[in-house]
Amino acid sequence: MAFSNSKTIAKAIAVCVAAALGTAALFGCSAAGSGASQQQNGNRQYMSQVNQVMDDLEIALANFNDAVSRDDVVGMQTQSNNALSTLDDLAGIEAPEDLADVKNGYEQGSDLLRTALNDYVALYTEIASATDGQPFDWSGYDARLAEIQKNYDEGIAKLKEADELAASKEGGSEAQNASGQQADGADDQSASDGQSTEADAK
Repeated sequence: MAFSNSKTIAKAIAVCVAAALGTAALFGCSAAGSGASQQQNGNRQYMSQVNQVMDDLEIALANFNDAVSRDDVVGMQTQSNNALSTLDDLAGIEAPEDLADVKNGYEQGSDLLRTALNDYVALYTEIASATDGQPFDWSGYDARLAEIQKNYDEGIAKLKEADELAASKEGGSEAQNASGQQADGADDQSASDGQSTEADAK
């Protein structure tokens, strides 16, 4: 029995990685072009670091997928460890207070993906190392695979939720800045009108 759905897992994670890259780019562009506050600069720096880690994760998962396609158990273990190390890097990035909940979402998703990857490699290794004298016990295969898929799906969902939360916070910051600029403009106009009235009175 082939463990072919690993390709789907790796590719789907890459899709989620691409979504995070898009969110990081959103923070970078908007903060750079709007006279960003200190808070926005902190948010931008955090998402920029997330961007780099997600890029590294995408590469590691592509290599993992390649090892699976070649039934290369050793390569699979190596690339899985690389992906897990990248997830550790993601957890190690210090987030500004405003993005603490975003970081928490990334960490929850990473933990679930870490479990899925570890369990996947363990299951595949058991299958690959089975012999006639010590055959693989297929009786628990479906349940183990279902648990791996469950952790994977929940991990992807957590990462997507974190992406969406980050994007919504950035959208809120842009709206707040626009409102502030409008208020400043209104104050300037009022001051100008007041000066004109005084001049007319004289």
